[in-house]
Amino acid sequence: MKPIQWPNGFFIEQLQKNHNRTAFHSGVDMVDEWLKKRAHQAQKKRLSITRVLLKEPDTIAGYYTLAMGQVNFDELPREMVRKLPGTLLPIVTLAWLGLDKRFQSQGLGKRLLAQALADCHHTGQMMPFVAVLLDCATVYAKTFYQRYDFEELPGHPMTLMLSWKLLDRMMSG
Repeated sequence: MKPIQWPNGFFIEQLQKNHNRTAFHSGVDMVDEWLKKRAHQAQKKRLSITRVLLKEPDTIAGYYTLAMGQVNFDELPREMVRKLPGTLLPIVTLAWLGLDKRFQSQGLGKRLLAQALADCHHTGQMMPFVAVLLDCATVYAKTFYQRYDFEELPGHPMTLMLSWKLLDRMMSG
């Protein structure tokens, strides 16, 4: 997969303490609160990694947070796990993805998701996992992710997944 192309003046980097998080407003309170109050602490504790999309000089246009996790074998689709051991299985969680209202409807959300999935794929080359999982904060978010082949986790309508197999095909094709 080729690197994500950002418009002029935009770049992505890991969240730093000095980034101005207070001006970020996505329109979804819990998405904003995570970035403003918890993302840096979770990163310091090595629980997750947050990467921010910056618009020069220091405006956070968007962000995403990734974490490693596990899921019970019986929570995944049967066709996906039929040849896997009946234990806890490794996953990557796309814990948060948000785009400031000032930058919505410009194609940046799609690019942020592509960058997050590229990071997941890169991780999967060194640390195996069976799927990327995420919990949708809104029905709008669910619709957004489903456009990119995320499927509902059986029995959990607001939890979506993308199998490693499909992610690998997306990144290799």
